[in-house]
Amino acid sequence: MKITDIKTFPYDGIWRDLVFVKVETDQGIYGWGEAGGIGRERACAATVEEMKPYFIGQDPGQIELLWNTVYRDAYRRPDDTLLNAMAGIEIALWDILGKSLNVPIYKLLGGSCHARIPAYGNSWIRNQQPAGSNLSMIDWLAKVAADTVASGHTALKFDPWLYMGSDNFVPSKDARWVRNLVRAIRESVGDEVELCVEAHGRLSPEDAIQAARDIEEFRPYWLEEPIPPEASVDALARVRNAIKIPVASGERFITKWQWAEVFQKEAVAIAQPDLVHCGGILETKKIAAMAHASFTALAPHLEQGPCMLAATIHVDASSPNFLIQEFFTRDIPIYEDVIKEGSWPLPKDGYIELPTKPGLGIDIDEKALTRRPFEWKKPLGLGSLWKSNPLMKRPDLCHLPGRDKP
Repeated sequence: MKITDIKTFPYDGIWRDLVFVKVETDQGIYGWGEAGGIGRERACAATVEEMKPYFIGQDPGQIELLWNTVYRDAYRRPDDTLLNAMAGIEIALWDILGKSLNVPIYKLLGGSCHARIPAYGNSWIRNQQPAGSNLSMIDWLAKVAADTVASGHTALKFDPWLYMGSDNFVPSKDARWVRNLVRAIRESVGDEVELCVEAHGRLSPEDAIQAARDIEEFRPYWLEEPIPPEASVDALARVRNAIKIPVASGERFITKWQWAEVFQKEAVAIAQPDLVHCGGILETKKIAAMAHASFTALAPHLEQGPCMLAATIHVDASSPNFLIQEFFTRDIPIYEDVIKEGSWPLPKDGYIELPTKPGLGIDIDEKALTRRPFEWKKPLGLGSLWKSNPLMKRPDLCHLPGRDKP
């Protein structure tokens, strides 16, 4: 079997653009992947085109050799855009391999260690109250949290600092507001629901330590990305060692070489590699194994669409140290639009079932992709853009809070 073509399909999603990749072969077997990166979609699509000569005419099963050849020949590295583009092709190669052998990808990664995949809900939090509501912002968000749990989620992630006007150094009044919000959400959902508290790298090390101490009594599952990605691994380790809440981080770490220092310095309790930013399935599987050897749990980050989630689930399933998987509730209309033959991998009652079909386990509707070519979107603060998106048939799923002060 030989690769005959690689095609990119820019797609206009609800809150950010996506780049789907299709790899075709001379035997009619094709694979789907995603190459993306918020704010770098055009660059990723162009990089896929630039890399095509490495792959055309090659055996799609030579995944390790092809990946390392492209990476070795890249003079500027590590390069986030390069890795994103490589991931799009690499995921598709795994899809082809699984289809050619008639098995799901996780079978090729060693089999499943988990009967199903626990998932937590992200993007549930929204600040648009219905007309006539007289609730305070905190009471409204607590109500939304309770409603989200009632819909079937058993774990929620949210960023209580999203409403603050300051970064790195948080005023005491904002810190009190964050504490009150976390308390209200904990009281609204009860003790059995896990709360994953996210900071998006917004806090200084000292403020992160103080913030963790402020909210630790409400039993967060973790504190995610507490300090900026530019901060040293030593600073991240200092935060971890100073607080009682487990530190989760890693969505903006790229390559297994960068992760090696993180594990060596025991900087995180929960590793959150992003499969697309790390370069694909095999690289993420290697990072997962490094985490396992360091007694670190695995909870991969999710930033792209259905192909990325499907690919990540195969790594989750085959990793003994896997903990829980991120899922964006507001992306459900995308899944319904582009996936053929059902809506897997949507979660139900807090879990995603393992795929049963070969390869990724999903097939993409190419016509659906061509109907919605993207227009560039600002990476964050997209609430105003969603209102004009035809996919937004379910407004309850499609609100991103702004960063206005409460």
